[in-house]
Amino acid sequence: MKNWGFDGKNIDISVRPQDDFYQYANGGWIKKTKIPPEEAWWGSFNMLRFDTEHKLKNLMDALLKKKSYPKGSAEQMVSDYYRAAIDMPARNKLGITPLAPMRAKIAQITSQDTLLQTLAYLHKEGVSGVWNSFVDQDSKNSAKYILHLWQGGLGLPERDYYLKDEPEQKRVRDAYVVHIEKLLKLAGFSKNSIDRSQEVVMRIETRLAKASMKKEDARDPEKLYHKVRLTPFWKEYFARIGAKDVQNVIVGQPEFFTEALGMLKEVSLADWKVYLEWHLINDFAGSLSEAFVKENFRFYSQVMYGTKKMKPLWRRALGSTNGALGEPFGKLYVAEYFPAEAKKKMDALVSDLFDVYEERMQELDWMSPATKKKATKKLRAISRKIGYPNKWDMYKGVVIMPDDYFGNIERVHAHSYKKTLAKLKKSVDRDEWFMSPQTVNAYCSQTLNDIAFPAAILQWPFFDLSADDALNYAGIGTVIGHEMTHAFDDNGAKFDINGNMKNWWTPADKKKFEAKAKLVVGQANAHEVQPGVNMSGQLTLGENIADLGGLVIGWDAYQKHLDKTGRKIVGGLSPEMRFFLAFAQMERTIARPEIRKMRALTDPHGDAPFRINGPLSNFEPFYEVYGVTQGDKLYREPAKRAKIW
Repeated sequence: MKNWGFDGKNIDISVRPQDDFYQYANGGWIKKTKIPPEEAWWGSFNMLRFDTEHKLKNLMDALLKKKSYPKGSAEQMVSDYYRAAIDMPARNKLGITPLAPMRAKIAQITSQDTLLQTLAYLHKEGVSGVWNSFVDQDSKNSAKYILHLWQGGLGLPERDYYLKDEPEQKRVRDAYVVHIEKLLKLAGFSKNSIDRSQEVVMRIETRLAKASMKKEDARDPEKLYHKVRLTPFWKEYFARIGAKDVQNVIVGQPEFFTEALGMLKEVSLADWKVYLEWHLINDFAGSLSEAFVKENFRFYSQVMYGTKKMKPLWRRALGSTNGALGEPFGKLYVAEYFPAEAKKKMDALVSDLFDVYEERMQELDWMSPATKKKATKKLRAISRKIGYPNKWDMYKGVVIMPDDYFGNIERVHAHSYKKTLAKLKKSVDRDEWFMSPQTVNAYCSQTLNDIAFPAAILQWPFFDLSADDALNYAGIGTVIGHEMTHAFDDNGAKFDINGNMKNWWTPADKKKFEAKAKLVVGQANAHEVQPGVNMSGQLTLGENIADLGGLVIGWDAYQKHLDKTGRKIVGGLSPEMRFFLAFAQMERTIARPEIRKMRALTDPHGDAPFRINGPLSNFEPFYEVYGVTQGDKLYREPAKRAKIW
């Protein structure tokens, strides 16, 4: 049974598949697996990421054998960046001094004008504080790029950490106050100034949190679209960050900005200096000396996620290199690990899935012919990105030195920043990728109307040419279906064929779709992640709809495939049983309680058991294959089953 891509020893026979299929399929693995001390959670995705990390390490080891490469080549930049990152004695010697120029700027704030100047300067340098701005497509005119303003300024992941007095939020909030103390002590602050800083930071961040939009609302593109002409204040700010002659901006959260601008005037300059210096030190702590790195790990990994042990230096340096030089490193990765035939096979599989999706769409009983016509056109227009980009960003002109880690970080950031602002004068680049090829993930862009599958996800347990077809259709097949469904989830459904936010539904169809989505929200709300902490159905709605769609499309494609190849029993399992086992294997995860709670509060993806049991409890073929009947825990009354795509 092992040979087809699933190890039968991972099944937990003490659990009935009709009651908890996730536990039945994965319980054996869960019982015998331990989370590595350097990880907060462990499962199929993490294991594949770990494997990819080792491939990148092999590439790096080979690169480091040679002392020098042509300046500006991928080999030179990647190896020298890593050399500088791993040189901890040099980083320890510098301590906090790399931040000295930025700290001096903050110290020179003497007026409202210099406050705005410094805020703009820090934002340009990549320091968070008060708000964020970025360049992206205009959701209602997707052929154009436009500036966006977004709420920000918090050191904790989400507004509720400041505002709720539930045990988890209180635990993290209290630990954050201790983190402020520890980090500022390392930075050489006196006891009195630390006490004052804790009070100031918490007061300012709590006020910003109160004004912040709730995470559930911040998912809704319609609630985030407020296009306005720039006032003189904003014209000055954007000119200072390098965006001159800009007329309009899209404001994500107008109420937040009303409060933030009021605070700029009301909060004393002395307090703003404290707040900005805190954000500067906190943001760069992971890039400084070992003492800063350890404290950064202690709070953001140990306290927030429950991680027991810091990753070894080589993993941290490799992660930093990969994050900074994703495409140059990715080009080397693809050349070594992603053969042309893998791309070709993936292209063919994606095409099959599109055919199945279109057929499925025509059979929907709740969608009118008028909406079906538009949905089909949108589906056919989705662009597919497989493996790696057609053109690479090779960071031309960026100087990477083997003995200047912080300088490398700054120069890479300056390149990315300049490239982003340059978009404002260009037409939309529809070939742009938002993930590097060595990323174990996939995505759907609503405004580009495209889906992307980086090379690194095209491996076991998602895709394996030597495995049984059940594994590939349940693995990468459902992942492809998942990303395609994002184009038609509760948000994707608001964007038309060209990626413009526009209603293309008939009123009756929209109503039916929303009623079905409401069922999904209720199911997710009822799922308890940890004692007293439930999933948010509204926050996870898009991902849960995509999980449902992925299952349905992967299944249909597999059934069509079986019609051509015939059916065989493997290890006593029918093709359908193998499909469901492989589907459950894909999400198997063990996680520390801290990260499970944190993800329930912040992550739009559902809890791992729900991502399997949720879709299956709504899926009739699963009922038939495993004989699910009334009284079984996964049974739902037919009227309460969410059938969307």
